[in-house]
Amino acid sequence: MITNNRLTGDQYAVNFADIHPPFETHDAALVEADRCLFCYDAPCMKMCPTSINIPKFIKQISTENIKGSATTIFSSNIFGAGCGKVCPVEKLCEGACVYNLMDEEAIPIAKLQRYATERAIHDKWPLFKRKPSTGKKVAIIGAGPAGLSCAHVLSREGIDVTIYEKESKGGGLMTYGIAAYKVTPEFCNDEVEYILSIGGIRVKYNRELGKNVSLEKLQSKYDAVYLGMGVGLTRTLAIKGEELEGVVDAIDFIYQLRDKGFSSVPVGDKVAVIGLGMTAIDAATQAKRLGASEVSIVYRRTHAEMPCTQHELDIALLDGCKINWLSAPKEILGKRGKVTGLVCSVMELGKPDASERRSPVETNETFTIEVDMVIKATGQIPFVDLVMQNGLENDKGKVRISDNGRTNLAKVFAGGDCVNGGKEVVDAVQAGKDGARGILEFLGIPASNVEPTYNASTVSPQKGNLPDIKLLRL
Repeated sequence: MITNNRLTGDQYAVNFADIHPPFETHDAALVEADRCLFCYDAPCMKMCPTSINIPKFIKQISTENIKGSATTIFSSNIFGAGCGKVCPVEKLCEGACVYNLMDEEAIPIAKLQRYATERAIHDKWPLFKRKPSTGKKVAIIGAGPAGLSCAHVLSREGIDVTIYEKESKGGGLMTYGIAAYKVTPEFCNDEVEYILSIGGIRVKYNRELGKNVSLEKLQSKYDAVYLGMGVGLTRTLAIKGEELEGVVDAIDFIYQLRDKGFSSVPVGDKVAVIGLGMTAIDAATQAKRLGASEVSIVYRRTHAEMPCTQHELDIALLDGCKINWLSAPKEILGKRGKVTGLVCSVMELGKPDASERRSPVETNETFTIEVDMVIKATGQIPFVDLVMQNGLENDKGKVRISDNGRTNLAKVFAGGDCVNGGKEVVDAVQAGKDGARGILEFLGIPASNVEPTYNASTVSPQKGNLPDIKLLRL
């Protein structure tokens, strides 16, 4: 039975408490900061999509220059606080830490990043000063990580920015699409307000491109336009029974939980989640934490091909979620219009597909899971119709851009998920910076506050391949 309010208020509070609590004391942060080797040509920095100078900000913490540390982080990633909570650091900065090669715990980079940035947001430190207005105006579609990152860089350079956001709050994926035990709505609001506090950025909420906002009119009214509208809803399963009551979209499920609160969101007693990306993990774990007695994740490949990280998978397993490997949904069963079960095909792996993962192939074997709710987390699709209607060159709905972020339309730039089809929050932040750099170049304004992405080769530490470690004097 699908119902809400399954748990008590205290149970919700425990289940959705911060899964990665911050340092409790200043001394605890100092102990970890002092462990850092401050590597020259640091591999952790190379693995950060926004190229945060990690050795520098950690050194600043160790010397008790917290304000300087926050400035270093925010200069590269204005969403540094949120990324410290949601980034898959085990495959990025912390995964590249040289301590991994010495069978020691990596430096808790994300936790240290949170230590500096959350204090800056809490104390409302004015770390950046906006240059005088140049008189140039830029419109941005979407107040998510890409749009706000772009807006902040432009505003620092004296550009007057207006953001058009379809929701009633800013933050995009951070606010509406990530598990509540990683970031709370309150934190997201504080982060957005901190980003906007630089001034020169106006946000018009409940304004959606293609409905009450026209790209053609924005082109005529502004000196440039940046598209950062993200991607759309989850792909359909295209199987019988998908229309039954109890079949929901993972993005919408998480959205409702973030928007309405824990007790207001209905969840089944026995839930199946289709997919094994980060969104699937968030949906599965939150269904369990809302009070579902059983949660089964159905994934058509094996552990070796899963798109989520092992860290994320461990969260689901510790919460009691079950994983059905080499399984694909074949039919959703129902009675009286409601879900009663999920028929799955047993799969086997064939040849690699375009993503270089081995393609799943159906066998003649099936099995059935008794469920009353099915959550689809099979990847999001671009806004194909919106992109086509506005005459944007695209690849199956993903907007095509040049190296400087320009689209085929005059004065129109784009970046983030609407271009790449959906990556991490930190990638969207960098896309916003790249877009801002392109716009500033287009407007003939020097981009003094935008650093390019780190150009070093990708680093993936391997045992027995330890690089020379040199101390970086900061």
